[in-house]
Amino acid sequence: MVTSFPWLTTLIVLPLAASLLIPLIPDKQGKTVRWYGLGVGLADLVLSIYAFWKHYDFQNPDFQLTESYSWIPQLGINWSLAVDGISMPLVVLAALVTTLSMLAGWKVTNKPRLFYFLLLVMYSAQIGVFCAQDMIQFFLLWEVELVPVYILIAIWGGPKRLYAATKFILYTALASIFILVSALAMAFYGDYFTFNMQELGLKDYSLTFELLTYAGFLIAFGVKLPIFPLHTWLPDAHGEASAPVSMILAGVLLKMGGYALIRMNMEMLPHAHVYFAPVLAILGIVNIIYGALASFAQRNLKRRMAYSSISHMGFVLLGIASFTELGMSGAVLQMVSHGLIAAALFFLAGVTYDRTHTLNMDDMGGLAKKMPSTFALFTICSMASLALPGMSGFVGELAIFLGFTTSDAYTSTFKIVIVLLSAVGLIVTPIYLLSMLREMFYGKEGKAVEKEVFLDANPRELFITASLVLPIVAIGLYPKLITQTYDVKTVQVAQNARNAVPVIAQQIAMPGLAAPQISASQPELLGLIK
Repeated sequence: MVTSFPWLTTLIVLPLAASLLIPLIPDKQGKTVRWYGLGVGLADLVLSIYAFWKHYDFQNPDFQLTESYSWIPQLGINWSLAVDGISMPLVVLAALVTTLSMLAGWKVTNKPRLFYFLLLVMYSAQIGVFCAQDMIQFFLLWEVELVPVYILIAIWGGPKRLYAATKFILYTALASIFILVSALAMAFYGDYFTFNMQELGLKDYSLTFELLTYAGFLIAFGVKLPIFPLHTWLPDAHGEASAPVSMILAGVLLKMGGYALIRMNMEMLPHAHVYFAPVLAILGIVNIIYGALASFAQRNLKRRMAYSSISHMGFVLLGIASFTELGMSGAVLQMVSHGLIAAALFFLAGVTYDRTHTLNMDDMGGLAKKMPSTFALFTICSMASLALPGMSGFVGELAIFLGFTTSDAYTSTFKIVIVLLSAVGLIVTPIYLLSMLREMFYGKEGKAVEKEVFLDANPRELFITASLVLPIVAIGLYPKLITQTYDVKTVQVAQNARNAVPVIAQQIAMPGLAAPQISASQPELLGLIK
């Protein structure tokens, strides 16, 4: 859908332009700046909801709210924006989580101007990544987003903040080189030159070229997702980052990797996806099992949650690799669901740290009596993370499992092995989450808790958590609330990917792949989450 008003440009430019005015605000203690930052974030969130509610057609799988302006004509780079069912829910998620993170940073007194300036710049870059339709524009916005995270960790992080920040920027910046190289290769390939993503997706690439380009993108986006063994920056970053930054890291930045895998790898390189899909499924299983087991071994609260995120993002890989509408729908739902749940958990970890001044669970214990509201909210969010029925996590993971088991692109043996191994993660997840609750809130009071009087979560903290818990429960009870926004698009993406399977199957026998027969039961299964 084309509109006369540049909605998407406004959503991107508003936070960026507002951030440039922060140095002009007369404010010594940061009180005016934080209200200013929160107001801008809230305005952008409301504007995004209004724009999509009024001008986005849920039944149209094509790109909508399209905008295109000549940006750097000498290099063929355009300011090109659009959203579809894959990106639109993630734009709203990014706006919600980032706005709440501004409210979460309410007590920041160290360089508040710089703090909110960086949050607003990151706000702008995140929205831009999900909307960009020009490869160079996408790359530049992807890079802009990295710098604020580095500074936010390096200045407002924990004792090892410089190490964590440096590791983050090295991993992500080096991986970004693969985006640029792959984008340039695709742009120069063939008879015409273009950076437009939709036009790049229509080019007739050789299979070898697709495989090499796919591998480049997979490395770049695998770091951000993150995929084992490219994940090691994440526990360090979360362990040292402040609560507002951890909320954005878990709630938005990881989803950028999953989104890009769908947008670049799956949509633009479908034949290479057939080769790599079994690899993605295997990597997804490794993420699920490794992340769950590593999480169970952590004594640092935020590092346990970080490894939990690695495990949960493994389900996104399974959905992307499924070749089914249901699996794809589950992958998008899992990204949205995990974004909400992880942001809530990391915020509550920050609430607990503010009281106990420790992240070591060995020093906690007996907090339930002193912080009953925090205990209740922590329990609700943990139940959502372990996929309790009635929560959004359950619907997403169920859709992915059903989508993969009903896929006709894989042999029965391969599907059985993948599903049985992924069940290991489902078993370990409740163990490490429930043991976390037990060690923090039950039993003998730890040395960080005994003889101390704690104030329970205040109204601001309750509001932030409730703003995340409400959509988690709403989606769990009525999944159509979110699935209707992307159903037609995930069906189209899965169908296009599945159409490439017989083409490759005729050329070479792929381990684990079977010649697909479109199952009549798939539309019925899709109805489970509609």
